[in-house]
Amino acid sequence: MFHKEGHKIILFALVFVVVSILSIDKFIEIYWLQKLLDILLLVFLILILQFFRNPKRHTKLNNNHALAPVDGKVVVIEEVFENEYFNDKRIQVSVFMSPLNVHVTRYPIGGNIVLSKYHPGKYLVAWHPKASEENERTTVVVENKTFGKVLYRQIAGALARRIVNYAKQNHKTTQGEDSGFIKFGSRVDLFLPLDTTIKVKLNQKVRGGETVIAELYNE
Repeated sequence: MFHKEGHKIILFALVFVVVSILSIDKFIEIYWLQKLLDILLLVFLILILQFFRNPKRHTKLNNNHALAPVDGKVVVIEEVFENEYFNDKRIQVSVFMSPLNVHVTRYPIGGNIVLSKYHPGKYLVAWHPKASEENERTTVVVENKTFGKVLYRQIAGALARRIVNYAKQNHKTTQGEDSGFIKFGSRVDLFLPLDTTIKVKLNQKVRGGETVIAELYNE
């Protein structure tokens, strides 16, 4: 199953590869060079297909859990001052995506979307300390009764040149549902209340829509 953001690119890549292979077989007479170029073209097509894959995820809906918004590796767990929306301290959990990860972004919690905003910016490497504030990014805030307001931020990196964000302000969303797509890898920052219990560790690999990042129980 492939993500809708990749349908046009996959079609273009398929046509390009087929035409190129036919041209190589017709105009290049050196057998080993023919096969080498054919293999390189097939590898290119496979990379495009795997990049836009959108595997089905089995999300267990739970209002006490905040789920991983993307596939990747946890690179930040720390208390920070969030200065765009909350203007107070939050727990930041950041997940870095390599070009080989699934690039679908999913809602970490269900609830009402109270903010969805796009910010143009730079393309610093995703792990740069200022990437969260200076890179191209989107900010989405979802609110429910358990967590209150949770902010997540899609951040473009050195390779990522397009962020797709489906979140619409004042709409209601479901936990684990597709909320966007980041092309060619980057990272997502998640900002949670201070009394949240974090359930992941640094360098842990997580799966979007399935791995529990944090939990919160209101007494």
